[in-house]
Amino acid sequence: MKKTCLPRQRSTVLTALATVAALGLGMGAAAQNYPVTSQQRATAQQAAQTGVPLGELAPGAPDEYTVKSGDTLWAISRLYLRSPWRWPELWGMNLDDIANPHRIYPGQVLYLDKSGGRARLSTRRGAGGSGDGGTIKLSPRTRSESLSGLALPTLNPSLIEPFLSEPIVVDEGTLLAAPRIVAGNDSRVLLARGDRAYARGEPNAPLIDAGGPQKTFRVFRNATPLKDPGTGEILGYEAQYLGKALLQRGESVAQVLEDGKAVSTVVPATVDIVAAREEIRAGDRLLPEPARQLLSYVPRAPAQPFNGRIVSVYGNAVQFAAQNQVVAINKGLRDGIENGHVLAILKNGETIVDRTGGSKETLKLPNERIGLLMVFRPFERVSYALVLEINDTPRVGDLLVNP
Repeated sequence: MKKTCLPRQRSTVLTALATVAALGLGMGAAAQNYPVTSQQRATAQQAAQTGVPLGELAPGAPDEYTVKSGDTLWAISRLYLRSPWRWPELWGMNLDDIANPHRIYPGQVLYLDKSGGRARLSTRRGAGGSGDGGTIKLSPRTRSESLSGLALPTLNPSLIEPFLSEPIVVDEGTLLAAPRIVAGNDSRVLLARGDRAYARGEPNAPLIDAGGPQKTFRVFRNATPLKDPGTGEILGYEAQYLGKALLQRGESVAQVLEDGKAVSTVVPATVDIVAAREEIRAGDRLLPEPARQLLSYVPRAPAQPFNGRIVSVYGNAVQFAAQNQVVAINKGLRDGIENGHVLAILKNGETIVDRTGGSKETLKLPNERIGLLMVFRPFERVSYALVLEINDTPRVGDLLVNP
């Protein structure tokens, strides 16, 4: 329960509550209590002082909007701005009321003031422009709210969170050196959730139980090479995620009799399959479950120019991607790519033969912008990105540039 407060105090109280929730709820929407960079704050402060040119507003930007449960910061930015990745300007439009863009809550009402040829956004009616908006009489009231789900997520978390632990890009030798499943219990060939299996590591790196918290492993198969569509360079190997396993007992050595003699033999480690996306079998590899990280997905344009390409569509043998689908791109940490970078997708114009002028002439059609994607998991030379918006069908090989 929150203490009785005036409406003007509500933002401060909710901010404090959401901070507490972030500590206790981990990856919940309320946990997105991220700092902002000095450049983003400077952009917001300028927008707060001068407003945003009316030409930057999205067509049909509402004069009044009540934030709803299920909204995202991207959707609200798209509602008000032609370029939703320019979120600091949207934030700056109501900087006096919301000190952090990650602190927008269901139930808040956003008011758009367009006086003086500039746009300003506020959580108080008539707060912008030259008018004082009149006098509003405030009455104390008490209201209880759940701590979970207060702050809006930047994007729908269900679209991204599975990819934080499931797909992985590795170098050529990582999976080959990882522990492998050697057999299933009761001679089972195909394993599913609830089954017991046996695994072992390489001779110089046995799969042992070192004590402490129980170890969780992810199960992978088939390291597929990811090739740069332009250069043919192998950027990494994408491992197919199959499920999760818990280590119950580590490898050991036992003495058995062979021809009347005691011989040392390896006893494989015991693991239990606790999650399975596909059937698991002998030969599949185990990699330790990484610690879950709290990451920021604030959509923004890269500071430096980028030119990249779509490498693959995740989980499909097809060449085409749909909205809200995940793709791999040929840019990564070595290229300066970061979580939240937004890139425009350009359809690579076809090369045609012009026969309309009486002679044959080869022409290259112009590249056309067909959508946006956002990077959410960069590796060294390749990154996973979410397709945010499309007006045509992106495909492997399409170009990527600054938005």
